[in-house]
Amino acid sequence: MAAEMPVEQRVLVVEDESAIRDMIAFALKRASLVPMLAEDSRIAQHLIADKLPDLILLDWMLPGTSGLEFARRLRREELTREIPIIMLTARGEEDDRVIGLDAGVDDYIVKPFSTRELIARIRAVLRRTQPHGEGQTISLGGLTLDTLSHRVFAGDKPVQLGPTEYRLLSFFMTHPERVYTRSQLLDNVWGSGVYVEERTVDVHIRRLRKSMEPFGLEDYVQTVRGAGYRFSTTV
Repeated sequence: MAAEMPVEQRVLVVEDESAIRDMIAFALKRASLVPMLAEDSRIAQHLIADKLPDLILLDWMLPGTSGLEFARRLRREELTREIPIIMLTARGEEDDRVIGLDAGVDDYIVKPFSTRELIARIRAVLRRTQPHGEGQTISLGGLTLDTLSHRVFAGDKPVQLGPTEYRLLSFFMTHPERVYTRSQLLDNVWGSGVYVEERTVDVHIRRLRKSMEPFGLEDYVQTVRGAGYRFSTTV
């Protein structure tokens, strides 16, 4: 039997500084990843329309439409809603990072950064966002999660989730009624060894609840004061 060819993983780099863009492209190629290069959001949109990337590296400061606004647009559109985004930014303040996470970004890297760290972050995000294993359907309290198609339904209506919120809900629904600390959620949902602050969990919990709110199911994700979070259909 012939061996399967490895699947090429494409990374769209949206960065207006050509030196940084070229440096990233070189690092991606060395890591056996396929770079797609754009200097602004307009060119990036054309590249996405031609071929969907597996991940987007997005600079915060771009000419025209900012990276932050472009991330929000990508999260609103069905075609790009589930593509993971890593924000490249010179803004290291905690509030700025939270703004990025609220816009739908999965991770962020503060400039200047090493290409080694960059590739490690990309690998980590791709590992936790790529579907794996056999598909199954999980149903709890009117919510149905299909792990093969990565779709969630409240009754017969689709629930629109970003990739991180999907993974968070998937973990909760496979471990109901148990309380998890922020640190435990980071290890189980983001993966151990990932450089993410515990406050990041709170941001994605808020986004998950907001997505469930139109169906009256936001209270399934419960805060256990002083302990962490729990998923329970008993409200």
